[in-house]
Amino acid sequence: MKKASWILLTILGAVIVLAGLLSSRNAYGNVGYRIGPVSVRELAGGRPEVESALRGTRGTAAAYAVAYGVLFLSIVLGPYRRGETWAWWALLAGALALLAIAALRIPTLGTSLGLAAPLTMGGVVLVGLLLDVGRLGRRAA
Repeated sequence: MKKASWILLTILGAVIVLAGLLSSRNAYGNVGYRIGPVSVRELAGGRPEVESALRGTRGTAAAYAVAYGVLFLSIVLGPYRRGETWAWWALLAGALALLAIAALRIPTLGTSLGLAAPLTMGGVVLVGLLLDVGRLGRRAA
């Protein structure tokens, strides 16, 4: 199961990097991406500085997604694949931190819009880690 675990997590890491790169296209490209039901141009209401701010926010989120994906892959393909226990915990901690911050949108903003991606990613990380949960018992023995 160890091999299935790191392969699944590698695929997830690649998807995170790819999604971040595609999101950066929305931020910096000349595309009319949507924020919920409204395009960013409509939301800006003809104010270029507002559109730039919204695109900048998207660009920052995209940059963090790519960086998270690269670090995720670095851990998965290095220490995690070698069976180091700390890497299992580090991947879990990263996924839980992402889920916790993303879930704050429900009580603070009153919306779950945008929560699907972190929930999906968290679920895949959990499945991937559970495939190799045995490493925790081996290291403690």
